[in-house]
Amino acid sequence: MPDTFLVLQMLVLLAVIGAFAGVLAGLLGVGGGIVLVPAFFYAFQVLGYDGPGLMQMCLATSLATIIVTSVRSVHGHNKKGAVDWQILRTWAPGIVIGAIVGMLVVAQLRTTTLQAIFGVLALSVGLYMGFGRKDWRLGAAMPTGLGRAALSPGMGFLSVLMGIGGGSFGVPLMSLFAVPIHRAVATAAGFGVLIAVPAVIGFLLVDMSGPVPPFTVGAVNLIAFFVIIAMTLITAPWGVKLAHAMDPGPLKRVFAVFLVFVALNMLRKAVFG
Repeated sequence: MPDTFLVLQMLVLLAVIGAFAGVLAGLLGVGGGIVLVPAFFYAFQVLGYDGPGLMQMCLATSLATIIVTSVRSVHGHNKKGAVDWQILRTWAPGIVIGAIVGMLVVAQLRTTTLQAIFGVLALSVGLYMGFGRKDWRLGAAMPTGLGRAALSPGMGFLSVLMGIGGGSFGVPLMSLFAVPIHRAVATAAGFGVLIAVPAVIGFLLVDMSGPVPPFTVGAVNLIAFFVIIAMTLITAPWGVKLAHAMDPGPLKRVFAVFLVFVALNMLRKAVFG
């Protein structure tokens, strides 16, 4: 049986993480994974689970929560007619293939390598959030043919390497190809389902090395999964209310700075330990 005090510590830490992630998701439209992965990493490190597979578990558990949050988001957006099902259907095969390849790659890598990858990609997302402009365009419509064949698996692959859903890469990509922002956000939630489901199925079968927290199946920690889902259900509506009561633009830039610091710290740990 797991140590009761340790489980209580986990529950408290994870509840705080889930509350923070839920508010941010509602307030800024930021996908939970980009907050959850580093938060899981530091929390489980504090609890003494700093093994070679720590980042695998953080990525896998983050993606498991994204299945639930993305399905809820797609359902809500679809009731408002905001999901572009044409984009979702045509991009789905490539995204799923990329997600599966990403899971297989993550399963072979260890914490320091995955930290470095997360740091580089999170730094890119943070800089885009901080300096990207709404009027930037790469084209007047989403790519088809070879362009889609290259970009769709790339999105799935990179998202799994970061443990995130479709928002951090999908929304900027669709915005760059002139998809209206509300439609891009709604459709990216569908990307999140396509990314997370095949990846999590694979992660449930991964044989983890080193110490893992109690109630971990494969690379997915079930305590973290259930606590995060419960807390985000409570706090995400608070973030939505805050977003309607104030201008989230400046807060988004503050979060971009925060994300850059988190990314740089991940890179520092990967290089110097």
